[in-house]
Amino acid sequence: MASWSKIARRIRIPLAFALAALYLWLAAPTTRSLLLGAAVVIPGLLLRTLASGQVQKNEQLATGGPYAYTRNPLYLGSLILAAGYAMAARSWWIATIMVVMFFAIYLPVIRGEEAYLREHFAEFEEYCRRVPRLFPRFTAFRESDSGFSWALYRKHREYNAWVGSAAILLALAAKLYWMSH
Repeated sequence: MASWSKIARRIRIPLAFALAALYLWLAAPTTRSLLLGAAVVIPGLLLRTLASGQVQKNEQLATGGPYAYTRNPLYLGSLILAAGYAMAARSWWIATIMVVMFFAIYLPVIRGEEAYLREHFAEFEEYCRRVPRLFPRFTAFRESDSGFSWALYRKHREYNAWVGSAAILLALAAKLYWMSH
C-alpha cells in the first residue's frame, strides 16, 4: 500500500489534467447545472484557501484554523470541488470517475501523508484521536495557534485552484453556448 500511495501522490495532478479533456467531452451542462456547480465549487475553493494559508508543510503539525475541524481540509476542499464540477457537468460518468479517483488516488495519498506525519510529529496520534480524517467535527479541536498567512497561501500557489476552477467553469459555459447555437 505504501508504494501505491507514493505512485498515487505523483500521478494525481497529471492524471487530473489528463482527465480534463474527457471531462469537457462528457460534460452536458445547462445554465442551472453550471450555476449550481459554481455555487458548490466556491466553498471548496474557500476551504482550500483557508487551509493553505494555515499549513507549514513538513515544519509543524497544523491543528488550528480548518485543521481544528478536519485533519485534511485541503482534500475535503478538493472533494467539494469535485462535487461542484460533477454537478456543473451534469454527467453520471464524470461523477463515477471522480468517486473512483477519490478512492483509488486520494485516499491512499491521505494514508501515506498520515504515515509521514505519524513518524515526524509525536502529537499526531492525539490529534488523530480528536479530529476526524475527512468529514469535519462541529467544534474546534483547539483554538488556532497561528492565523491565516497570505505568504503561505502564495508559497503553496493555491491561487492556481482558483484559476483552474475559473477555466473549467468558463470552458463549460463556452460548451453550453456552443451546444445551444
